[in-house]
Amino acid sequence: MTSDGPDRAGEVLAGPIVWAGIIATTSLLLLLLQGVLWLVIPALLGLILYYLLQPAVRRLVFSGLDHELAASLVAGVFFVAIAAALALVLPWAAAQATNWHMSLSRYLDGGVSLLERTLRLLESESGLLRNAHVAETVTARIDELTSGFVERHLPDVAMAVAAWLPSILLAPLLTYFFLRDGRRFARFLARAMPNAYFERTLKLLHEVNQTTRAYFVGLIQLTLVEGALLALGLVWIGLPGAMGLGFLVAVMAWVPYVGSAAGGLMLLMVAATDFPNTLWPTYAAGALFLAVRLLDDFVLMPLIIGRHLRLHPLVAILMLFAGGVIAGVAGLMLVLPVLGVVMVVGETLGRIVTDPRLRARHRHALRLRRRQAAMNLPRP
Repeated sequence: MTSDGPDRAGEVLAGPIVWAGIIATTSLLLLLLQGVLWLVIPALLGLILYYLLQPAVRRLVFSGLDHELAASLVAGVFFVAIAAALALVLPWAAAQATNWHMSLSRYLDGGVSLLERTLRLLESESGLLRNAHVAETVTARIDELTSGFVERHLPDVAMAVAAWLPSILLAPLLTYFFLRDGRRFARFLARAMPNAYFERTLKLLHEVNQTTRAYFVGLIQLTLVEGALLALGLVWIGLPGAMGLGFLVAVMAWVPYVGSAAGGLMLLMVAATDFPNTLWPTYAAGALFLAVRLLDDFVLMPLIIGRHLRLHPLVAILMLFAGGVIAGVAGLMLVLPVLGVVMVVGETLGRIVTDPRLRARHRHALRLRRRQAAMNLPRP
């Protein structure tokens, strides 16, 4: 096991062997988690809700309430509020289902029209494209693909949502038990470790908790900031439903690259459909999206998430690509939180293995335990 030298706290930093183990373990976990997405997705939602609700539980505990009672009270109030909101929204959504179907078809047609106008504009500037009839060929091909697209795929989407609904309903249950029994589980893990490594184990559990908290709370903060910026820009452009559209695109960015690209495409389609006679709102919406994404990647993400996870940007980018190759869209969503936790565990284990004092304490404790067990035994 190699090391990079002591850090500011006097501890040994992780070296290349430890980091090779961290990357290999992260890749293996992504491969395994891909097969249990029915549990992983609600667990992620449960963790997000847990970190959002935990401050309220802590306040009630500090005010003198029992921890289990505080967890039950906070979770109960939150989920009753969610149920009441759904009871109000679902009937309205069911009544608007036909309108949404028509709107989706209209926005698809608007996107095709935008592409055709853009290609026509390029053809007017390029004789090569004009002679190749690019606009006509591409538009005809897209018309073939999108003709009846909603009618063909809407039943499949509805079936997929229905299949995932029971799994998603696990999230509230997991959140409740995270709030109620999280500390008990941490104590259970700490008691399983040898006494020589007890302090390191407590520090490890604290750092894992802080890492996951930094990622998920940072993700929520990032979504709120990005959604607000997009919403304000879309209001200035004049798109209808700008607030909801901005925050929807921000939530879609939770899936790196794939979700961001889909969100940007959706913005262009909406702008092209709502402003069919002019191109400037569409181009303005595209420019706004690119500006917010650049601000997110180079300013907001390092400030809000990167500095807490202590990930080098190059490592994060490479692992995002690796996560996408190993586990597809699920890998893109899971790779950074999984890498952050594995990094904390791997670095801590590396420090334990390379610390001669801890190993000596453990050997001494084993000798004392053997000597105590052999006391008062009859001599052979």
